[in-house]
Amino acid sequence: MNFDRVIAVRNNKTVYRDGELAVKVFNEDYKKADILNEALNQARIEETALNIPTIHEVKKIEGKWAIVSDFIKGKTLAQLMDAAPEKEDEYLELFVDLQMKVHSMTSPLLTKLKDKMNRKISEADLDATTRYELHTRLEGMPKHNKVCHGDFNPSNIIITEDGTPYILDWSHVTQGNASADVARTYLLFCLEGKKELAEKYMNLFCKKSDTAKQYIQKWLPIVAASQSVKGKPEEREFLLKWVDVVDYE
Repeated sequence: MNFDRVIAVRNNKTVYRDGELAVKVFNEDYKKADILNEALNQARIEETALNIPTIHEVKKIEGKWAIVSDFIKGKTLAQLMDAAPEKEDEYLELFVDLQMKVHSMTSPLLTKLKDKMNRKISEADLDATTRYELHTRLEGMPKHNKVCHGDFNPSNIIITEDGTPYILDWSHVTQGNASADVARTYLLFCLEGKKELAEKYMNLFCKKSDTAKQYIQKWLPIVAASQSVKGKPEEREFLLKWVDVVDYE
């Protein structure tokens, strides 16, 4: 592989720039089904009105699977927020507006969020009683079919030089209840140690979308449990602490 440069490195994948293309190369142990599913998810989101990179091909490079898509030139919203703390409120407004735009879309062939969460809760490192409580609460939540990004955070948003925002990384996208997606973003901020920003974000989302804060808080234990299945041990420990934060009715 002789690409221009490395854009990002994760535990099991590396993203390279190749001219006008971004090439996400997965490690050999990454499941082929998961890679093809990620490409399929992104192709389905391309059919909505959202600004996202277009996929060009899925192929093997030196024995490793890769997804090739547009390279979007610009800075992430996370970089912009770090560089100009005084503009935090302005950037947070843009962030919430973008997430609400995602939630305004539908894509009927996406995996259902409830199905995915039920599966993850069953795999979680929790006792049977807690898993039962979480499954019961999840089943009691209203059924929606909104597009839910699943990993919506400022580092997955690129702002181009002309100010156009693009949303990246659709590997976790599902269709379901938008408040679960908001709970996930809230927990992502908390995982980064940005509790104050997490609260500001949730309050702003609730205000703009006219959603009761208590309703999103009801999702927190469910989302935390389902997210605890994958990830680093210290993150898993942090997330499992959230499972008992809200009393079950």
